Amino acid sequence: MEPAMQSPHRSETNHNETLQIDFTWAKMKSYISNVSDPSKPLYIVDYSSIKKECILVSSASTGLRIGSGVLHIFSINPNFKLHGRKGVLKALSRWKTSYTHQSYAFAASPDGPPATMTWTGHSDFKTWDFVCLDERQMPVAKVKANWWSVHKVGRIEFLGDRVISEAARDEIIVTGLTLMYCMVIRTISLPSLVGAVVARPGPIKDGSKQQLQQQDGPAAPKDQALTGKQD
Repeated sequence: MEPAMQSPHRSETNHNETLQIDFTWAKMKSYISNVSDPSKPLYIVDYSSIKKECILVSSASTGLRIGSGVLHIFSINPNFKLHGRKGVLKALSRWKTSYTHQSYAFAASPDGPPATMTWTGHSDFKTWDFVCLDERQMPVAKVKANWWSVHKVGRIEFLGDRVISEAARDEIIVTGLTLMYCMVIRTISLPSLVGAVVARPGPIKDGSKQQLQQQDGPAAPKDQALTGKQD
């Protein structure tokens, strides 16, 4: 039976918090913990090639599902689910690492419209940095992927003076991991190259938000979604 979705947290976490992502080959899982206390995982990430949802993020303390990511073979727009709410990471460019998603955790008001967040990326021979920007284009978080690491595959850093709620932290982890593995697939998959050629990049329009949130497609194979070149 699939674990129930966990309702959004309302407590706050420290700003400038840094989390580390440790992958274990024996269990084919990732454990996300605070760098100051790596022995106590906060999140557990499972990977699946059978289910449509390739990336499954759960609370380490309760085991309840927080969110998931769906990677597509052709489409360069991965989908995600966070606390039961569906969303999409929409490409803003065919060739650059530039994405947007709608955020309720970073919205100005809990009852107001979602905030429009933007992801940018920069890579070198060793790492790939994905930076999340808020509506003022101020960085709020960075996901750093280590290409050549087998176990310590990445870090998640929260930036700026904003106090991050646990709901916002959940969102960054789910969307950040989904984007990270999406870009891994895009670099090694010929169908994704074709998908980029025929893609229609651009911001999420009001009239198409519901359609994008319901976007479907075949899940990417597990061996592509898990690792590429990692430590």
